[in-house]
Amino acid sequence: MKLSVISVGKLKEKYLKQGIEEYLKRLSSYADVQMVEVTDEKAPETLSEADINDVKRKEGERILSHISRDAYVITLEIGGKLLTSEQFAAKLDELATYGKSKMVFVIGGSLGISQDVQTRSDLAMSFSRLTFPHQMMRLILLEQIYRAFRIMRNEPYHK
Repeated sequence: MKLSVISVGKLKEKYLKQGIEEYLKRLSSYADVQMVEVTDEKAPETLSEADINDVKRKEGERILSHISRDAYVITLEIGGKLLTSEQFAAKLDELATYGKSKMVFVIGGSLGISQDVQTRSDLAMSFSRLTFPHQMMRLILLEQIYRAFRIMRNEPYHK
């Protein structure tokens, strides 16, 4: 299975980098996981709705350039579907069983993701109704993917 995590912006925090490296190492025995960073758009604090859409559009174009036609795309969105860890594991298992060997997870920038990325998405998923820093979501997502593989294989960890 080949998994990609596409996220907007460069990760700067050392503690997040270390956590991500740890989960990438743990995941290496289950899947080929690739981390892709796309450049974020610089934007002032106050933006009009048109400016916000322009930022999301530009970031969305960068995201879409890394997604192949045959990939199953899961976008992380506040309004997405809430799943338990067990349901998430079952979904990944179902996708793998039915030939979806390429999965792409998309974490947008601080303003969210563009309409074009949402349209390309096969599943909009939310980890909570709370808002998390998009940089931190990389680590949270990798931990949940690792947990899902452990659940799928009935290995200890997830309880």
